[in-house]
Amino acid sequence: MKNKASFVPQEGEVRSSRCPDNSAFKQQKLPAWKPQLTIANVLSSFFLTGTFCLTVGVCLILSTNSIGEIQIDYSDKCSDLKLRENSSSWNKECYCSVNFTLKEGILGEVFMYYGLQNFYENHRRYMISRSDAQFLGRKFSLYKSYCAPFTTYRNGTPMAPCGAIANSMFNDIVDLFYSLNSSVIQVPLLKTGNSWWTDKNVKFRNPKSYSLSPAFAGTASPPYWQKPVYLLDEEDERSNRYVNDYFIIWMQVSAFATLRNLYRRIRWIFADGLPAGNYTFHISYNFRVSRFKGRKHVILSTVVRSGGSNPFLGIAYVVSGTAATLMGFVITAIHLKLRKKKTYFQK
Repeated sequence: MKNKASFVPQEGEVRSSRCPDNSAFKQQKLPAWKPQLTIANVLSSFFLTGTFCLTVGVCLILSTNSIGEIQIDYSDKCSDLKLRENSSSWNKECYCSVNFTLKEGILGEVFMYYGLQNFYENHRRYMISRSDAQFLGRKFSLYKSYCAPFTTYRNGTPMAPCGAIANSMFNDIVDLFYSLNSSVIQVPLLKTGNSWWTDKNVKFRNPKSYSLSPAFAGTASPPYWQKPVYLLDEEDERSNRYVNDYFIIWMQVSAFATLRNLYRRIRWIFADGLPAGNYTFHISYNFRVSRFKGRKHVILSTVVRSGGSNPFLGIAYVVSGTAATLMGFVITAIHLKLRKKKTYFQK
């Protein structure tokens, strides 16, 4: 057996191809900064982190509590609800009128949301039931792999849009009215400008066509839709077909069983926000919830810089800051105890 020393290349010999160069970089000898974990550095990092997280968390919670919000559950408000929910045919119109009172006005820009409870969009089979290629305006018959069983009808007609997500789109229609003295004023609602710019201009594109219906010739809307995709917004052709804000927001599935999606923005013409008074929701009831034991809500809410009414982020910061601060005190106590023992034994 050869001596290991014989394998070490001597001066003037050629190095093996597998042997790295004797450089500082390849031998990992570059100068590097190594933190000195002294008790002062460790404690200061814990206390500074705790103070920062607690400050940010308290500010976030206070800002969230300043949001004005009202939530109305209208799941049982429709007079023909039982007939509508249990019927196999949904041709019968069902309208709901929900009255409510704002004791204090909601100041600032007001947003209208619709909410669903017990609606599990995070099921894997449901989440992948879509065709992103179709939403980019490509040919309908080429991209069907993930849309089944909502791909084509029995006669072979492709669905546009295809997939379970699009087929189950929330389709209740909500209007808001304000009672001023003896008159009733309809509150104007903005249905454009509610989606992300990247979604409307990058992820969703319409088929190239000069008019609406020819681009979708030879296709049909999903089974649960009451009108084709090119008539989602009959008033504004630019916000129609796949680039419709309402459709784009619905296609962003929720991670939880309780979801809240932006429906409209309120444009109030004579005040900054909604004044106190009596209001009425006029709702066209189209979306079934009895099959999955769900509930439906309409929410009026303002937003702050940190977002809508969701205290989770502020609570997370407070919990993290509290944990860091407590850990700092624990380390301080351990350090003082060990230093006292060390001083005792040195004596």
